[in-house]
Amino acid sequence: MSAASARGGAASASGFRRPWVGVLSRSLAAIFGGYALAASTGAFLAVALPIARSQAVLTGMLLAILVCACAALWAFAAASAWKAWAGILVPTALMALTTWLMKAGA
Repeated sequence: MSAASARGGAASASGFRRPWVGVLSRSLAAIFGGYALAASTGAFLAVALPIARSQAVLTGMLLAILVCACAALWAFAAASAWKAWAGILVPTALMALTTWLMKAGA
């Protein structure tokens, strides 16, 4: 084992040279990415569900809490921090875009 890898000079499995950077990135993905995913999920369900608007908003908000918790779990279960961010941001963008298109068409 070389001296550089013994001191943490080699990149870790998460792709970062320092382990705390990967943990910080995953924590930010869980907090802010999870919030964004939950918000876009709630908005999408409020527009997409074929029930009364007040019930759709309430259902969307309740399910968004579950989505936020699952996003936090995903952020730390993913193989790398990059996959954690991608697994949260791609569905967020797709739901936000779909919500915007549905809202514009209505």
